[in-house]
Amino acid sequence: MNLELTIEDERWHGLESLSLQAVSAVLLYCELDPDICEVSVLGCDDARIAELNAEFREKQTATNVLSWPAEDLAADVPGHKPLHPQPDFTGEIALGDIAISYDTCSREAVEAGKSMDDHVTHLIVHGTLHLLGYDHIRDPDATLMEEVEVKILGKMGVDDPYNG
Repeated sequence: MNLELTIEDERWHGLESLSLQAVSAVLLYCELDPDICEVSVLGCDDARIAELNAEFREKQTATNVLSWPAEDLAADVPGHKPLHPQPDFTGEIALGDIAISYDTCSREAVEAGKSMDDHVTHLIVHGTLHLLGYDHIRDPDATLMEEVEVKILGKMGVDDPYNG
């Protein structure tokens, strides 16, 4: 997999390894060849993610993770699987970009009594699913996305983040 990692916050130790594992697990679950997929991950802090959230979502607050899919793959019918991405003329699939904030992730992990690695893994899985057209705006889509997250995380040895 082609993972482009940018670290803007020096506290992000191990983000590359967690990102590679999480993105690969999602791609394999979705029956995509990781060797032809491209994903960009930005490890930043709350100030930077708040800027991005304001610019792209018009929300003036920090958040844990943001995603920018390269292509809209969302299903037209609520609760159905998204479209399967296709390689471009180079034979590769550019999936998009993910940004993740250390401050919010760290705080949420402590509040939930979870390890930072497990929480970050969950959020990278979540962000990658967004790149693949999964969403949680409509209830049936949210149910599907949560089910897929739990299955992928379970295969990775990470507890269900929604029950516990």
